[in-house]
Amino acid sequence: MTRPLFSPLKIKSLNLPNRIVMAPMTRSFSPGGVPGENVAEYYARRAEGGVGLIITEGTTVKRGGASNDVNVPNFHRPDSLAGWKRVADRVHASNGLIAPQLWHQGMLRKPGSGPEPDAPSDSPAGVTHTGKKVAEEPTSAEVDDMVMAYANAAGEAARLGFDAIEIHGAHGYLIDEFFWDVMNKRNDRFGGSLPERATFAADIIRETRKQVGPDMPIILRYSQWKQQDYDARLAQNPTDLEAFLKVFVDAGVDVLHVSQRRYWEPEFPDVDGENGLNGAGWAKKLTGLPTITVGSVGLSSDFIGAFRGEDSSVRTLDDLEDRLSRGEFDMVAVGRALLQDPDWVAKIRDGRTDELASYDAKSLTTLY
Repeated sequence: MTRPLFSPLKIKSLNLPNRIVMAPMTRSFSPGGVPGENVAEYYARRAEGGVGLIITEGTTVKRGGASNDVNVPNFHRPDSLAGWKRVADRVHASNGLIAPQLWHQGMLRKPGSGPEPDAPSDSPAGVTHTGKKVAEEPTSAEVDDMVMAYANAAGEAARLGFDAIEIHGAHGYLIDEFFWDVMNKRNDRFGGSLPERATFAADIIRETRKQVGPDMPIILRYSQWKQQDYDARLAQNPTDLEAFLKVFVDAGVDVLHVSQRRYWEPEFPDVDGENGLNGAGWAKKLTGLPTITVGSVGLSSDFIGAFRGEDSSVRTLDDLEDRLSRGEFDMVAVGRALLQDPDWVAKIRDGRTDELASYDAKSLTTLY
C-alpha cells in the first residue's frame, strides 16, 4: 500500500509523483539578482532526491522597491531570466517539477536598500504597521502597475517552461499588507472589508491567468501571522476566512498554500478543539481546493528560530501522515529539512529515518 506522502496527485497540467513540496526559502546566493550554476545545481539536487514539486525562493517582480538585497534573484531582467531558464532546465533534466515564487517585499523592504536604493517602498497606503504615514497612497493606476508586475513575471515563467506559479501573499510582504487592515487604509476598491482587501491579490490571479493560460496551476500563499506581528490574524473565525478565500476561488486560483509556523497547531481551536483542523485543513474544507500545509515539518521548532541561529531536532511524521491520509490537506511543504539535506525525501521514502540529522542553523550560510 502506497504511503499517503508518496501517492501521486494531478492538478491541471501538473502531475505530481508525490505530495512533498520544497518550501520557498530565501537564500541570497544570486549576485546581481542572477541565479547562477550553483543555484541550478542546488535545486536539481532536490529534484534528484525525490521532491514532488520545488517552489523556488522568492524572486522579485519588476518594481523598483521590490527587493532589499542585491543577492536575491529577480524575475524580470534578461540575464536573470536566462539564469532561471537554466534552473528550470536542470530541474526537468532531473525529473523534477518547479514553480517560481513571485515576490514583492512591500514595506518590509527598507528605503535605500536593494538593487535600486533610490526607489520608494511600495505599500497599500503609505502607512507602516505602527500607523506612521511615511509616503503618499499609491494611485489606482500605480496599484494596477503592481498587479501587472506579478502577471508579467508569471508570463515569463510560462515562456521559460516552469510548471506552475506561486504568488507570495504571506508574511507581511506587499500582498499581505493589502490584506491587513493595519496597513491597508484605502477607501477605493482595494480597501475596506477583508474580502475587499483581497481585491489586489484577486486582480493578480486574474491577470496571471491571462498570461499563463488555462492549464498552468496558480498557487497563492497566505498566512495569518506577519513578520511585523506574529499574533496578527486576518480571519478571526471560519466565516471570515470563507469570505476571504472565496475572492481567490472566484478569481481562479488553483491551490492555497497556507503558511503556519507549526503545522500541528489548530487554526480555530475554539471551534473544533485543540486537535482541530490546521490552516490548510480549514482552507480545503471551506473552498474544496487542494491545499499545501507547511510549518516546521520534520523538525521540533519553527523557522523563525532558524534565522536567530537556533538548531532543531528531528520530529516524527506520524501525525502529519495521519492528517494527510484523512484528507485534511493535499500536499506538505518542507523547508529547513530539505535545505540541509537534499536526499531527505528519499530517506523518508526508503525508511532510512536513522539517517535524518537534526537541523543545524549553519546550513543557512551555505548553498548545497
